[in-house]
Amino acid sequence: MTEKMKYTKYEVARIIGARALQIGMGAPFLLKLDKEKLEEINYNPVEIAKMEYDNGILPISIKRPMPEKIA
Repeated sequence: MTEKMKYTKYEVARIIGARALQIGMGAPFLLKLDKEKLEEINYNPVEIAKMEYDNGILPISIKRPMPEKIA
């Protein structure tokens, strides 16, 4: 992805929620987090997903259907 796409607040919530579910189910972190940082956020999957989203490293994308042209 060369440029950062602007997402709606609903898309952001969906992306973070989906990633938090993955983390909660045991997926590896995409960030290097030390033990102190993990303890600070109480190993919260949503907070970890937010940090990953803010760093722009999530491999999740949104498909937006475009309206069809009527000729």
